[in-house]
Amino acid sequence: MRFTLMTGLGGTEDYTTIAPAAEAAGWTSMAIPDSLFYPEVTESDYPYLSTDAVRQALEGVPVLDPIVAMTIMAGVTKTLRFYPAVLKVPVRQPLVLAKALSSLAVVSNNRIALGAGLSPWKEDFTFNGIAFEERGRRMDDCISIIRGAITGEYFEYTSEYYDIGRMKLSPVPAGPLPILVGGHAVPALRRAAQTGDGWISANSDYESLQQMINKLNELRQEFGTAGRTDFEIHAFDMHARTLDDFRRLEELGVTDICVTPWNPYDPALNLEQKLARIEQFAETIIHHW
Repeated sequence: MRFTLMTGLGGTEDYTTIAPAAEAAGWTSMAIPDSLFYPEVTESDYPYLSTDAVRQALEGVPVLDPIVAMTIMAGVTKTLRFYPAVLKVPVRQPLVLAKALSSLAVVSNNRIALGAGLSPWKEDFTFNGIAFEERGRRMDDCISIIRGAITGEYFEYTSEYYDIGRMKLSPVPAGPLPILVGGHAVPALRRAAQTGDGWISANSDYESLQQMINKLNELRQEFGTAGRTDFEIHAFDMHARTLDDFRRLEELGVTDICVTPWNPYDPALNLEQKLARIEQFAETIIHHW
């Protein structure tokens, strides 16, 4: 079993200290949040928690661009893996994103994955000149473009939204860049099963995860991808606390258990507490696997 340290919002000033601490303690990965900006007024509802609560938590909280955050942490670690959970992919230009991801994968010795998602906030799209209704189709295009570009071979792509002539990137990583699709809705599960290298859940509970993973497995059977032994399932059970809780997730087929071992909304939270929780979780859970 592998474990991902999810940083939660804020605390960006601690990244270069907690990353090597997590690596030394035995964590496999760190997952970084993505937030482009804070709209003063939104038309959207957040699907995982109360919209008002989420907006209060986001306002004024520093969130680094995930590419920047992963770069600075890759520079102070040797084995720890990084991915955004999740990056708002279709609001970004896919070739530019492919170049950034490819470069980071090269300099980090292939320790980068792309956690790919949409965004529940309509303004992330409309403020960037993209129709909210196009988000799913653009997401599929972006995944195809990123995959094609990072092969390092000449690549071209034409769709309703993109017209890319023959081109190739250099440098590119020695191996494929895993794309882990995030989202709880059936279209997200379908995208993960059909075109992803894995799936990432947001805040959830065991029963919901059980239903979603069962559906994901059904879709993988449907699309002929069930035989992929390298398919990753990254799950966050917000109620899991004990070894038995985490072993239940393993029995569900979870390959990477995601944990935030502190309350990111605690105003008294400091670096020393984070480092203690990183080590404590490793001692009580990770080291018993």
